[in-house]
Amino acid sequence: MSLIKRSEWPSLMTGTWLSDFFDNDRFFDSDLLKKQSMPSVNVKESDKDFEIDVAAPGLTKKDFKISVDNGVLTISSEKEEEKEEKEKDYTRREFSYNAFSRSFSLPENVNEEDIRAMYQDGILKLNVAKKNITVSKVKKAIEVR
Repeated sequence: MSLIKRSEWPSLMTGTWLSDFFDNDRFFDSDLLKKQSMPSVNVKESDKDFEIDVAAPGLTKKDFKISVDNGVLTISSEKEEEKEEKEKDYTRREFSYNAFSRSFSLPENVNEEDIRAMYQDGILKLNVAKKNITVSKVKKAIEVR
């Protein structure tokens, strides 16, 4: 027993299987094509700092670019690999390119001058120190009417 009617299957005779493949934008919107290598991130807040852990295995310290601009912390990486193997009867050439960029808006209580990064065992760890912001309440006189 089939859950799909025979008439719903694409037919080679009518050419609808080609139409379904090429004329359907759902193929190009599929999760397979959209999948980018976006690393997972964990952010933990304590009294004195924020800890940001980025899962980025297979990279080296040199592959990361970390910057702070106008209150936005950006972590990015680009890695390009090319391998070529030549034998007498053939040549095999492989290449790959991976890149990502993650940005975080920093709160006002972050000390942008005190950000440390360490990469070990496939995890990039950033410590973003907090600064003390003292909110002074302005004394205000209220007029009686």
